[in-house]
Amino acid sequence: MDDESLPVYDHIVVGAGTAGCLLANRLSADPNRRVLLIEAGGHDDYVWIHIPVGYLYCIGNPRTDWLYFTEPDPGLNGRRLRYPRGKVLGGSSSINGMIYMRGQSRDYDGWAELTGDNTWGWAHCLPVFKSHEDHWRGASELHGSGGEWRIERPRVRWDILDAFSAAAQQAGIPATEDFNTGHNEGVGYFEVNQRSGLRWNASKAFLRPVIQRPNLQVWTGAQVQRLVLERAGDGQLQCTGVELLPAAGAPRGARATRGVVMAAGALGTPQILQLSGIGPAPLLHAHGIAPVHALPGVGQNLQDHLQIRAVYGVEGVKTLNTMASSAFGKALIGLEYLLKRSGPMSMSPSQLGAFARSSGDRSWANVQYHVQPLSLPAFGEPLDRFNAFTASVCNLNPTARGQVRIASADPKAAPLIEPRYLSTPEDRRVAAESLRLTRRIVAQPALAPYRPQELKPGAQFETDEDLARLAGDIGTTIFHPVGTCRMGRPDDPDAVVDPRLAVRGVRGLHVADASVMPTITSGNTNSPTLMIAERAAGWILAAS
Repeated sequence: MDDESLPVYDHIVVGAGTAGCLLANRLSADPNRRVLLIEAGGHDDYVWIHIPVGYLYCIGNPRTDWLYFTEPDPGLNGRRLRYPRGKVLGGSSSINGMIYMRGQSRDYDGWAELTGDNTWGWAHCLPVFKSHEDHWRGASELHGSGGEWRIERPRVRWDILDAFSAAAQQAGIPATEDFNTGHNEGVGYFEVNQRSGLRWNASKAFLRPVIQRPNLQVWTGAQVQRLVLERAGDGQLQCTGVELLPAAGAPRGARATRGVVMAAGALGTPQILQLSGIGPAPLLHAHGIAPVHALPGVGQNLQDHLQIRAVYGVEGVKTLNTMASSAFGKALIGLEYLLKRSGPMSMSPSQLGAFARSSGDRSWANVQYHVQPLSLPAFGEPLDRFNAFTASVCNLNPTARGQVRIASADPKAAPLIEPRYLSTPEDRRVAAESLRLTRRIVAQPALAPYRPQELKPGAQFETDEDLARLAGDIGTTIFHPVGTCRMGRPDDPDAVVDPRLAVRGVRGLHVADASVMPTITSGNTNSPTLMIAERAAGWILAAS
């Protein structure tokens, strides 16, 4: 490839998802820096991206989703899972559940310990979260105001969810109005990334307001097939640009004078690194790729939250199942949204949340509930025709570690995704404990008027072995993959990036997305990814 024929930028950002949109905004704020943002998907102009309930039409849709699946997972009794990832401007923030969640302070203090860098501690990360927030309550010690990332209260409530909240309190889980204080134990309604009943994705927040900057270029429908790696005069390996998959009338790639920032996510970033010859040498050799820089940690350390979806039939209370079961009911739902931007069409997949301890010997809240006024046989299928709610519970701190590997040297081939759910005794123990906790909540007096009946997994199953096996039958991802290019101390052989998110041994290459998390945060991962990107942008600007 003739490098001299390619367009030249100061910075190239690969991936216009949650992290990439913020990075492009911050890097291009300096008018003297030319910034290129590359996205394999298209524009976020699909109507169902912006209507909150539209996630139902975006997940599994090739217009907005990479359509990935996991490999058959022994912990899920051989099942494969659909593994949605956003393929559109805004990335997964365009198709996710819109829940605003930071996690627990102990998550970030743990990162500080694992990296040897105390600036990753909660006290340093909290101001970064606040810096881009626009919280509905306004500015406070814990929240920011006037930033790009809008946070609002939900615009719909359900009697059945209020009853579950009361039951959880009767079971010993305190009520809370804010899950984002650093200590998220409690039950309450989730805050959401919406503005006036519309989804507020990273594209709207960070990219659209600056897309007309003359020093910012955005390429959509452009898939990176590999990074350009060269040896500098001092022998140091450096990243000088990207090559794209051939497309009619499109550039073959681009050059970067100040570096490339990977923001393709916990699946896309390790895939592109491996295709470029950066990764575990045996894997690269197996696919005929010459290792340019052997980094064994690339693609390792995959972590995700597995949700175990317990379903309960109820009587004497409305749920979305029956509200949406008729044309008249659907018309009423649509009319409420049209007139008020409220009601079921404004809701995220889960409205009520709870963070709790799965057993009395736990020192912190180690499980999270996403409670929904609906049920369905499987995601993507129609709602059940009877009234029911789903109490989905996940282990916040899984001990299982999976991996992401290229399937071949073909950049068009989907990566092999192996989460290894429930593969450790501790994770199976928490799965059984969490199902028992769900039963204890549902047995409280607050829910008794609605006569809840356990439909999944089934009240007849009681032993730890049965419950762990059934968790494998009904568990599914909450779409929180992280950790596959984790940061670590300079002497950590499996760390892919250093505490300032520079790829070890490659000059001019950074990673700034969820893949750098050494451990998964205790909650939804979208907003922590923004915080990571915010920090990366500051460091890159300061260093170059």
